[in-house]
Amino acid sequence: MLINSIPKPNFLLSKIVNLKDLAYASLVFNHLTKPNIYAFNVMLPCGNVGGLVHGKIGHCLVFKTGLDGDEYVNHSLITMYARCGEMGFAKKVFDEMGDRGLVSWNSMISGYSKMGFAKEAIGLFMEMREEGFEPDEMTLVSVLGACGDLGDLGLGRWVDWFVVDKKMEVNSYVGSALIDMYGKCGDLISARRVFDSMPNKDVVTWNAFITGCAQNGASNEAIVLFNEMREAGPNPDKVTMIEVLSACSTVGALDLGKWVETHASERGLQHDVYVASALIDMYAKCGSLDDALRVFESMPRKNEVSWNAMISALAFHGQAQEALSLFRRMSEDNDTVHLLWSLPCDLVMGRFNEKSIGREWCFPDLLPLGPIVEL
Repeated sequence: MLINSIPKPNFLLSKIVNLKDLAYASLVFNHLTKPNIYAFNVMLPCGNVGGLVHGKIGHCLVFKTGLDGDEYVNHSLITMYARCGEMGFAKKVFDEMGDRGLVSWNSMISGYSKMGFAKEAIGLFMEMREEGFEPDEMTLVSVLGACGDLGDLGLGRWVDWFVVDKKMEVNSYVGSALIDMYGKCGDLISARRVFDSMPNKDVVTWNAFITGCAQNGASNEAIVLFNEMREAGPNPDKVTMIEVLSACSTVGALDLGKWVETHASERGLQHDVYVASALIDMYAKCGSLDDALRVFESMPRKNEVSWNAMISALAFHGQAQEALSLFRRMSEDNDTVHLLWSLPCDLVMGRFNEKSIGREWCFPDLLPLGPIVEL
């Protein structure tokens, strides 16, 4: 390989990874005579892309090269295992570390928070504090994510106080996390306070507050915010569009919903399955079933969310037979069907049984559990 003639091949890896050529990066890494700390720190976090097996091979090489005691290599291992969803392996690496610095604590807390282990993230944060470590920006953002997931407004407010007390900069990273936490905990007044206090707001910050309003039933406020965002300059992204469409569907803002579709088309996002599904839902709830069908039929790729959105739209408009026909079409177009079935079809038909769609799809005992049943 050409790599054998390069004096410092370890440092090629980051360039190759930046070019998104992970297969070639793995090939280069495997031909390194002596991969160093830098090489491991570049490659290990990519283990989730190549799969858990590749990550474990990298872990074996860490032992082989004697770098298992390096905190930054262990940080990369924890990150890799967390991204692969293997929090048990991540915790094992963490527990076996001799001296744990803030970087290692942050890696583990972040892994727990991002993978949905909110209680474990907060528990480890408390343990970190008992060990005498002071949280930094990364710690606080991870903890705020966990607070939002658990609805732990008390700890979330403590983090807010800590940021003010330590005179930390409320940048987009911290500010958006605070707004998101307050939104998930239903405290829109505090979310507004943080939002208004930020001199520089990027699209992530706007999205956090628009999402908080939309998900707390403040749809009109979400639409007002969106219009302010358009005047302020940040270009709406996919997340913005989905949340604004949700608000439009609640208040019947058909004209704004159409503007969002036009903007999505200009950005090349009109065929994104989640944007398109939100458009279908918006058009259906605003009374424009023809537009909902047009968006659905124009989608080059459909998933369970988009199928369910269209089936729900038909049922919502009393077209139960068409909804059942679309369900049959979905079952024919998909090798494995995970049906998200809406109850309005049952209410319109007056029945929902094995004769309607086939015995293999029917679980009558699940139907009373909510508006959407996953089969």
